[in-house]
Amino acid sequence: MPPERMDLSKRAQPSELPEWMDEPCSYEDFRACLIDLAKVNRITLAHRPTLQWLDRMIAITGPSKPLHIVDVGCGGGDMLRAIAKWAKHRGIQVSLTGIDLNPHAARAAQEMKSEGIQWITGDTYSYTPPEGIDVILSSLFTHHLSDPDVERFIAWMENTARRGWFVNDLHRMRIYIHIFQTLSKAAGWHRFVQHDGPVSIRRSFRTEDWRNLCKTAGVELEAVQIRKRIPGRLCVGRIKA
Repeated sequence: MPPERMDLSKRAQPSELPEWMDEPCSYEDFRACLIDLAKVNRITLAHRPTLQWLDRMIAITGPSKPLHIVDVGCGGGDMLRAIAKWAKHRGIQVSLTGIDLNPHAARAAQEMKSEGIQWITGDTYSYTPPEGIDVILSSLFTHHLSDPDVERFIAWMENTARRGWFVNDLHRMRIYIHIFQTLSKAAGWHRFVQHDGPVSIRRSFRTEDWRNLCKTAGVELEAVQIRKRIPGRLCVGRIKA
């Protein structure tokens, strides 16, 4: 359906609009998609909201030695690699863990020069490291979940992360569908990426969505910050002072 005819007033659930990368595919296709998604993230400055939130979190709570940061739905790991550079530049000791259900993700991440980062294949909720978790992050992950699963994820982050949590995801607006379709075709990105980008935006969020999801998950709205970040991001953060 053309973007101008799409109803974006309500978030599409994953069961209504499947993404090709959510389906079984070859490792070669999966890795090629991750490479192009990393390009998308660089072009759109997608790491910046997460790194700036980490700056605010450190300013409020102070560093720990080391700060254990977990990235859920880590994919190829470009977010954690950016965080590793951020931490090195600021002299902050970190322990970085990426978790993804897809077994291709850990293999791809390890191939992309990720020394010092632990990659885990498995269910996030079963990950209980003895040292605990200071910060839980996700990027372009929550739009893969149904509303009840997003609520469960928020509640888990709230109950698990000692310092805070941050969700970096897409903003459901028609203009971003047009922009992505134009850019992805011009750049010649992988066919999965060209298909999944508009689908991801239709499955993404608006501010009121996040308010309702946090409230249902049992998190006080006064405790979270929901911020629009150009281009095309809507982020939710919680710092535990």
